[in-house]
Amino acid sequence: MNYSVLKRLLIGKPLKTKELGDQKLSKLKALAILSSDALSSVAYGTEQILIVLATVGVLAYWYSIPIAIGVLVLLTALILSYRQIIYAYPQGGGAYIVSKTNLGENPGLIAGGSLLVDYILTVAVSVSAGTDALTSAFPTLHHYNVVIACLLVIFITVLNLRGVTESASVLAYPVYLFVIALILLIAVGLFKIATGQVSPELHPSLGTVVPGISLFLLLKAFSSGCSALTGVEAISNAVPNFKEPGAKNAVHTLMLMGGILAVLFSGITFLAYWLGISPKADETVVSQIASSVFGRNGFYYFIQGTTALILVLAANTGFSAFPLLAVNLSSDKYMPRMFQIRGDRLGYSNGIVTLGIASIILIVAFKGATEQLIPLYAVGVFIPFTLSQTGMIVKWLREKPAGWQGKLTINLIGALITLTVLIILFTTKFSQVWSVLIFLPVIVYIFHRIHTHYEAVGEQLRIKQGEKIGKLEGSVVIVPVAGMTKVVENSLNYARTIGDTVIAVHVAFDRESEKRMEEKWEKWQPDIRIVTFHSQYRSLVRPLFRFIDMAEEKARENNMAITVVIPQFITKKSWQNILHNQSSLLLKAHLLYRKNVIVTTVPYRFKK
Repeated sequence: MNYSVLKRLLIGKPLKTKELGDQKLSKLKALAILSSDALSSVAYGTEQILIVLATVGVLAYWYSIPIAIGVLVLLTALILSYRQIIYAYPQGGGAYIVSKTNLGENPGLIAGGSLLVDYILTVAVSVSAGTDALTSAFPTLHHYNVVIACLLVIFITVLNLRGVTESASVLAYPVYLFVIALILLIAVGLFKIATGQVSPELHPSLGTVVPGISLFLLLKAFSSGCSALTGVEAISNAVPNFKEPGAKNAVHTLMLMGGILAVLFSGITFLAYWLGISPKADETVVSQIASSVFGRNGFYYFIQGTTALILVLAANTGFSAFPLLAVNLSSDKYMPRMFQIRGDRLGYSNGIVTLGIASIILIVAFKGATEQLIPLYAVGVFIPFTLSQTGMIVKWLREKPAGWQGKLTINLIGALITLTVLIILFTTKFSQVWSVLIFLPVIVYIFHRIHTHYEAVGEQLRIKQGEKIGKLEGSVVIVPVAGMTKVVENSLNYARTIGDTVIAVHVAFDRESEKRMEEKWEKWQPDIRIVTFHSQYRSLVRPLFRFIDMAEEKARENNMAITVVIPQFITKKSWQNILHNQSSLLLKAHLLYRKNVIVTTVPYRFKK
């Protein structure tokens, strides 16, 4: 099976450019594909709060309720803030565009770089957490966490390469099944509590005095719970993927996502508290709640199955938002141009593949340990949260549109809360997130280097008004020859058609070969001059370059062009290339960087 057949089998037949409109998302599909990250964080947000509180003891678990209320206040502020961002910047780009436009180049690049890393972490965390949920239900698979996670990333990458609408169609079912499963779990759990089927002795009372509790620890637990808010910004980055009217549909999807997230997070946190659930290394909190409410029956496995599915498929939020953010950065010349190219299925396939590879590297490096990735994940998203809110404050103060005071107040509250959470994260989890202070400046530096390169290229390629291009009056063609073959003859025939002067150059590794070549050449091609060199150190490149240097100097004096024609044979089968010395490729690689030399390859294709 050749590459093109395999590609068609995996990602489907190519789509025409005019079919791009058919790849836009409806609100229901967008909710599935862009909200899966935020909704899935319900599965580990509460658990992260309890892991911190568990260091003090079971009595501290009642603090999960006020901490959850604090998280919901922050969620409300973020939803209202991003609602305004979508309407203000309907072209997408989210925090990157807002920060760059209102705060300047570097804040924009910090926001963009943070989000790129965050989307890679989204995939790694989501898939790792989904694998944990799967192995909680089937403990025998626990040793294969990393392998399972990597295979799942490959599956989602291929799914996204098939196109936005196709991946959304597949993902919609697991996402909505997860929402139904958790609402069912919360409803049945609350019913059992209300009817007295759950003992009130399982949990500590609200307000219980807890020895050893501190403000530092509570802030740490709050910052851990804020991991439930990751993914909220994804919709603002992907507004161009919505059907028209894009901004209005994106806002409706954002508000719906916020409402569902609030209900699920509140319900799971309350049930975990009331049932006295403690975090375990080999079983998730949601698994323990489902086991307590339903027992290990079909409903339990339904909840675990849908939880595992959405945690894995939450990675799709990253696959939807990362390529679009990369397009924005690439359009502004901060990332390679290849990220602007649409693939066969009209998706930005280079961004999708890059994200898949980076995520697998992270999963392998961290051995699929979700708890090690989440703090870094949270910091990566709260930096752009804070910058985007601050950018919107500057926008309202500068433009002062109708009703700007209310809009300013929303963004000011959002900025203060997200900045506070960011400070708490750095203060309480510095040992886990310090690497952000290294890799973010490195990413911004790389962005600047790429931008400088593109600016330099543009300046050199631009034809200025009134500028005259120097005309060359003749051409010298140099043909490196290894022997007297049809490949060389083919190249010499081509050289005669383009050159005023044709010179063959032969590099021999001993004197006898050099002399023999000169004698044979006189009989074979007497009308073409041959220059031979003896290379004592068996170098093909060095003698040839010395001759090109001399020829180039002469050509410059006579206003002539130098062209090097490289003979190259092409084997019938691609694998057969490894059986031959690739000297033509070596020469081409070296010559392409010569300033005043034109390089031409003349292929000779084998039929057998």
